[in-house]
Amino acid sequence: MTENTNSAFQKLPLQGAGGLRVAVKADCSRLMELIRELALFEREPEQVTVGLEEFEEAGFGANPVWKAFVVEIDGVVVAFALYYVRYSTWKGSRLYLEDLIVTEEHRGKGLGKLLFDRLFQEVRELGFSGMVWQVLDWNEPAINFYKKYGADLDAGWLNASLSKEQVASL
Repeated sequence: MTENTNSAFQKLPLQGAGGLRVAVKADCSRLMELIRELALFEREPEQVTVGLEEFEEAGFGANPVWKAFVVEIDGVVVAFALYYVRYSTWKGSRLYLEDLIVTEEHRGKGLGKLLFDRLFQEVRELGFSGMVWQVLDWNEPAINFYKKYGADLDAGWLNASLSKEQVASL
Protein backbone atom coordinates (compact mmCIF):
# COMPACT_ATOMS: atom_id res chain seq x y z
CA MET A 1 0.00 0.00 0.00
CA THR A 2 1.30 3.41 -0.87
CA GLU A 3 0.10 6.82 0.14
CA ASN A 4 -1.82 6.94 -3.14
CA THR A 5 -3.56 3.59 -2.63
CA ASN A 6 -7.02 3.54 -4.16
CA SER A 7 -6.84 7.13 -5.43
CA ALA A 8 -10.48 7.04 -6.51
CA PHE A 9 -11.34 7.32 -2.82
CA GLN A 10 -8.80 9.96 -1.82
CA LYS A 11 -11.63 12.49 -1.43
CA LEU A 12 -15.34 11.89 -1.41
CA PRO A 13 -17.64 14.80 -0.59
CA LEU A 14 -19.01 15.06 2.94
CA GLN A 15 -21.55 17.86 3.05
CA GLY A 16 -19.02 20.24 1.51
CA ALA A 17 -16.88 20.38 4.68
CA GLY A 18 -14.33 17.62 4.15
CA GLY A 19 -14.31 14.10 2.92
CA LEU A 20 -13.71 10.42 3.17
CA ARG A 21 -10.32 9.35 1.94
CA VAL A 22 -7.57 6.79 2.34
CA ALA A 23 -5.25 7.62 5.23
CA VAL A 24 -1.76 8.87 4.40
CA LYS A 25 1.39 8.82 6.51
CA ALA A 26 0.88 12.46 7.51
CA ASP A 27 -2.36 11.40 9.28
CA CYS A 28 -0.58 9.03 11.68
CA SER A 29 -0.02 11.55 14.45
CA ARG A 30 -3.72 12.45 14.48
CA LEU A 31 -4.73 8.79 14.25
CA MET A 32 -2.62 8.08 17.34
CA GLU A 33 -4.46 10.88 19.18
CA LEU A 34 -7.78 9.27 18.28
CA ILE A 35 -6.49 5.83 19.29
CA ARG A 36 -5.59 7.24 22.71
CA GLU A 37 -9.07 8.81 22.91
CA LEU A 38 -10.60 5.41 22.17
CA ALA A 39 -8.40 3.69 24.76
CA LEU A 40 -9.51 6.23 27.35
CA PHE A 41 -13.17 5.63 26.42
CA GLU A 42 -12.57 1.87 26.70
CA ARG A 43 -11.05 2.47 30.16
CA GLU A 44 -7.60 1.14 29.23
CA PRO A 45 -5.40 4.10 28.27
CA GLU A 46 -2.27 2.32 29.55
CA GLN A 47 -2.71 -0.41 26.93
CA VAL A 48 -1.63 1.90 24.08
CA THR A 49 2.07 1.09 23.93
CA VAL A 50 2.81 1.48 20.21
CA GLY A 51 4.86 4.53 19.33
CA LEU A 52 4.30 6.85 16.39
CA GLU A 53 7.35 5.62 14.48
CA GLU A 54 6.28 1.97 14.76
CA PHE A 55 2.69 2.90 13.83
CA GLU A 56 3.88 4.78 10.73
CA GLU A 57 6.18 1.92 9.69
CA ALA A 58 3.37 -0.62 10.10
CA GLY A 59 1.10 1.40 7.83
CA PHE A 60 3.48 2.99 5.34
CA GLY A 61 6.82 1.19 5.55
CA ALA A 62 8.27 -1.45 3.25
CA ASN A 63 5.74 -4.08 4.37
CA PRO A 64 2.54 -2.29 5.43
CA VAL A 65 0.14 -4.37 7.49
CA TRP A 66 -2.78 -1.96 7.91
CA LYS A 67 -4.85 0.45 5.87
CA ALA A 68 -7.28 3.09 7.06
CA PHE A 69 -10.01 5.32 5.78
CA VAL A 70 -10.38 8.71 7.42
CA VAL A 71 -13.10 11.33 7.54
CA GLU A 72 -11.80 14.86 7.53
CA ILE A 73 -13.84 17.94 8.37
CA ASP A 74 -12.37 21.41 7.96
CA GLY A 75 -8.88 19.93 7.61
CA VAL A 76 -9.07 17.80 10.78
CA VAL A 77 -9.44 14.01 10.87
CA VAL A 78 -12.47 13.39 13.08
CA ALA A 79 -13.06 9.70 12.36
CA PHE A 80 -11.30 6.68 10.96
CA ALA A 81 -11.58 2.95 10.35
CA LEU A 82 -8.36 0.92 10.41
CA TYR A 83 -8.23 -2.62 9.11
CA TYR A 84 -5.93 -5.42 8.10
CA VAL A 85 -6.35 -8.74 6.33
CA ARG A 86 -7.11 -11.73 8.52
CA TYR A 87 -6.99 -15.24 7.19
CA SER A 88 -9.41 -17.82 8.54
CA THR A 89 -8.81 -21.48 7.81
CA TRP A 90 -12.58 -21.84 7.88
CA LYS A 91 -13.62 -18.75 5.91
CA GLY A 92 -10.61 -17.51 3.89
CA SER A 93 -9.43 -13.90 3.66
CA ARG A 94 -11.47 -11.45 5.69
CA LEU A 95 -11.25 -7.77 6.49
CA TYR A 96 -10.49 -7.39 10.19
CA LEU A 97 -11.69 -4.04 11.50
CA GLU A 98 -9.25 -3.13 14.26
CA ASP A 99 -10.69 0.27 15.14
CA LEU A 100 -13.63 2.42 14.13
CA ILE A 101 -13.39 5.76 15.87
CA VAL A 102 -15.58 8.85 15.61
CA THR A 103 -14.70 11.74 17.91
CA GLU A 104 -17.34 12.36 20.55
CA GLU A 105 -18.42 15.72 19.13
CA HIS A 106 -19.04 14.17 15.69
CA ARG A 107 -20.99 11.08 16.76
CA GLY A 108 -24.55 10.73 15.52
CA LYS A 109 -23.80 12.54 12.24
CA GLY A 110 -23.50 9.47 10.02
CA LEU A 111 -19.70 9.30 9.95
CA GLY A 112 -19.64 5.75 11.33
CA LYS A 113 -22.07 4.69 8.61
CA LEU A 114 -19.97 6.44 5.98
CA LEU A 115 -16.88 4.51 7.12
CA PHE A 116 -18.75 1.22 7.49
CA ASP A 117 -20.17 1.55 3.98
CA ARG A 118 -16.66 2.19 2.63
CA LEU A 119 -15.40 -0.92 4.42
CA PHE A 120 -18.18 -2.97 2.83
CA GLN A 121 -17.09 -1.66 -0.54
CA GLU A 122 -13.50 -2.67 0.27
CA VAL A 123 -14.64 -6.20 1.18
CA ARG A 124 -16.38 -6.49 -2.19
CA GLU A 125 -13.53 -4.93 -4.20
CA LEU A 126 -10.88 -7.18 -2.63
CA GLY A 127 -13.03 -10.31 -2.85
CA PHE A 128 -12.88 -11.04 0.89
CA SER A 129 -15.21 -13.63 2.40
CA GLY A 130 -16.47 -11.14 4.98
CA MET A 131 -15.59 -8.70 7.71
CA VAL A 132 -14.94 -9.30 11.42
CA TRP A 133 -14.29 -7.12 14.46
CA GLN A 134 -14.69 -6.99 18.22
CA VAL A 135 -16.84 -4.83 20.45
CA LEU A 136 -16.83 -4.54 24.22
CA ASP A 137 -19.91 -6.11 25.76
CA TRP A 138 -20.73 -2.90 27.68
CA ASN A 139 -20.48 -0.56 24.67
CA GLU A 140 -24.22 -0.40 23.97
CA PRO A 141 -24.08 2.42 21.40
CA ALA A 142 -21.58 0.46 19.29
CA ILE A 143 -23.49 -2.80 19.72
CA ASN A 144 -26.72 -1.10 18.63
CA PHE A 145 -24.91 0.42 15.62
CA TYR A 146 -23.63 -3.01 14.56
CA LYS A 147 -27.01 -4.64 15.10
CA LYS A 148 -28.52 -2.21 12.56
CA TYR A 149 -26.41 -4.03 9.99
CA GLY A 150 -27.51 -7.47 11.18
CA ALA A 151 -24.04 -8.29 12.57
CA ASP A 152 -23.63 -11.58 14.41
CA LEU A 153 -22.22 -11.07 17.91
CA ASP A 154 -20.41 -14.18 19.16
CA ALA A 155 -20.61 -14.61 22.92
CA GLY A 156 -18.78 -17.93 23.04
CA TRP A 157 -15.26 -16.73 22.26
CA LEU A 158 -12.70 -15.35 24.70
CA ASN A 159 -9.80 -13.14 23.64
CA ALA A 160 -6.32 -14.47 24.34
CA SER A 161 -3.00 -12.68 23.95
CA LEU A 162 0.66 -12.72 24.93
CA SER A 163 2.75 -9.56 25.12
CA LYS A 164 6.21 -9.20 23.60
CA GLU A 165 7.64 -9.53 27.13
CA GLN A 166 5.65 -12.67 27.85
CA VAL A 167 6.81 -14.29 24.60
CA ALA A 168 10.42 -13.36 25.39
CA SER A 169 10.19 -15.10 28.77
CA LEU A 170 8.92 -18.38 27.31
